Amino acid sequence: MIVEQTRVALAGGIELDVVDVGPKSVGGRDAPVLIFLHGFPESHRTWRHQIAHFSDRFRCIAPDQRGYRGSSKPQEVSAYTPDKLIGDVFQLADALGVGSFTIVGHDWGGAIAWGVALTGQASGRVNRAVIANAPHPTIFSKLLWLNPRQRESSQYFRAFRDPANDALVHAGGLGAMLLKAFGDRMVGGDDPMEPDERAALLSDWQDREAAIGMLNWYRASPMEVPPMDAPFALPAGYAERPMPPLTIPTLVVWAMDDLALPPENLAGMEELVTDLTVVKVPDCGHFVPWEAPAAVNAAMDAFLSRTAADG
Repeated sequence: MIVEQTRVALAGGIELDVVDVGPKSVGGRDAPVLIFLHGFPESHRTWRHQIAHFSDRFRCIAPDQRGYRGSSKPQEVSAYTPDKLIGDVFQLADALGVGSFTIVGHDWGGAIAWGVALTGQASGRVNRAVIANAPHPTIFSKLLWLNPRQRESSQYFRAFRDPANDALVHAGGLGAMLLKAFGDRMVGGDDPMEPDERAALLSDWQDREAAIGMLNWYRASPMEVPPMDAPFALPAGYAERPMPPLTIPTLVVWAMDDLALPPENLAGMEELVTDLTVVKVPDCGHFVPWEAPAAVNAAMDAFLSRTAADG
């Protein structure tokens, strides 16, 4: 599904290519807004099935986030700290005249969606959250130290953060880096991605500036990924970053066969999110929005209907 994009200038100087479809008003009132955030190493097209499904009832906004495709691609690591990525979302809403919205995110987009939800809940700016296979930062941080499965699955962070690999990226694009880190799992294999979508994705990965921008998301993250030979215990002086509970209605969709993010990430989430709905998707890998679109759409339909009074 290819949808026309518009160029949106944010107050902070970043420009994003954005899909903005669906009704802007319903019955004389602003239509409810869903802002979709994609993850690595994709684009707004992560959400192609959801946009097609919901755009008759919701205003669906899906940017290519900073560092991706035609959007602004600053090359310095400092341009990708979480506060700036979260700020982009609120500045995008401002630029499009959106007051309150539901934030929807997958993978890195889900990580930013957690931050957007936690930042915007008190003001009422963010009224609901939908998170697909993106761990809560408090849980993920601990698992990296305590859980061998999660630590092993996250070792690619260390390769992505190593500037010694930049020469490989400049020579062969992002695909060369992915092949080094994952073998053929990221660029081939048996999955339900449509051939035209795969071709578009492989083409996107050839943009060297975008490749560095995308890797900078990992390099700017404060998340510490210890090596495999580090002790499986919280280090001396470990302290959780202070984080309030998330109180807005929140749907977490979790594909249970995710090789990068095992379901241990769900344990304890109910202590961090006071209005939590969890939907588990069996026999599905990491890219659940397009690997199991019917399941994701059904989960979102039920959640959005149940919480309609909340926005």
